[in-house]
Amino acid sequence: MRYLPLHFDLQGRDVLVVGGGEIARRKIELLLRSGAHITVVAPEISDPVATILPENVHSQHASAYDPEFLPGKCLVVAATDDGAVNEAVSRDAKSLGIPVNVVDSPELCTVTFPAIIDREPLVISVGSAGLAPVLTRFVRELIERTLPERISLLAEYLGSRRRDLKNSLTDIESRRRRTEAFMESPGAELAMSGEREKADAYLFADDSCSIAGEVYLVGAGPGDPDLLTLRALQLMQKANIVLYDNLVSPQVLDRVRRDATLEFVGKRSGYKSTSQEDINDLLVRLAREGNRVLRLKGGDPFIFGRGGEEITALIEQNIPFQVVPGITAASGCAAYAGIPLTHRELSQSVRFVTGHPKNGQVDLAWKELSHANETVVFYMGLGGLASICQQLVAHGRNSGTPVAIISKGTTPEQQVLKGTLETITGLAARTQVQTPTLIIVGEVVDFNRS
Repeated sequence: MRYLPLHFDLQGRDVLVVGGGEIARRKIELLLRSGAHITVVAPEISDPVATILPENVHSQHASAYDPEFLPGKCLVVAATDDGAVNEAVSRDAKSLGIPVNVVDSPELCTVTFPAIIDREPLVISVGSAGLAPVLTRFVRELIERTLPERISLLAEYLGSRRRDLKNSLTDIESRRRRTEAFMESPGAELAMSGEREKADAYLFADDSCSIAGEVYLVGAGPGDPDLLTLRALQLMQKANIVLYDNLVSPQVLDRVRRDATLEFVGKRSGYKSTSQEDINDLLVRLAREGNRVLRLKGGDPFIFGRGGEEITALIEQNIPFQVVPGITAASGCAAYAGIPLTHRELSQSVRFVTGHPKNGQVDLAWKELSHANETVVFYMGLGGLASICQQLVAHGRNSGTPVAIISKGTTPEQQVLKGTLETITGLAARTQVQTPTLIIVGEVVDFNRS
């Protein structure tokens, strides 16, 4: 390890920047965020640099570099396109023992600027000794994808409770173990939500007390794993037990933590289904055993996903939980099929309806679904397709109204079958459309035909 990573306190301290162009501006913006007092020296100082450095706070000198600017500086940055000047700055700063950074010249540096993830007061830096800045930015982006935005609240919370924890547990090893246990408990999530008093119950809990686990109700989206939210991915890496349904694609399951236990609790044709009551009981039991349980649902957990029933059971049993919305099938599948659900000229509203037949019949308020300028999206409607089409026509919808059936939407196996209320049933039978499917009824289906 050539470079020792240190976090440098520059608040109110003097920094010299040699250079007044775009390269210098990027470094100056970063230094300003750290609270440094900046002196800029360059024969020409660009307007963007001059604008971000008010004269009453910082210093600007439209002149050539001179070593006389160095004394009293805690850091020097050379950001010019003149190699001779950069070498002189590096040489002079080193002779005075001042840390120096020369942009894009690691051989002239004693310090380098890492890629930074700023979650003040938590700051994470990624460096490559100045050799591969694009790689460091790439690694930073990987970390950004899994690091919660609100982790700053957790850092502030732990800092605010540090003295009380020290008074409660005088042994440093005991404090370390307690904090580690807290980070694995629902208390960490409570702190990130700003619920500090509730978080205290976990941080200052008696070690003899068992801490309940937590349940995450997460929307997995319509199938494409790239449509998962960042929060979904974060909790998918945190959970140690995953309960998933039939609409969660294998590609999405591949994003779950590798050592997690996966249990299928969905419904598949020809197989015994897990009842909703059993799923509710299972969530409660697993959480009480101290597990972090991921309830992974296709689409969004609160749109035909029975998420409301599950959180009711959790609330009744005082189990901590979080709900993470997902891209529901209607918006995801329609977008991938190139169908806008609303259109200023064709459809001024959209309805999401369950089309799952009960006793062979789809019983809905058909008259309300028959407006010509409204899009209707049927979830789970393939089994009742014939009845849906017949009822819409019988209640006033034109038999020539366009219809799309989207099979396995947003996945590589996606198929889109288009017809009308009059023809779609026969087309679906001949094509042998595969579930899961989504049915879209409305003029928007053919909006791009001219």
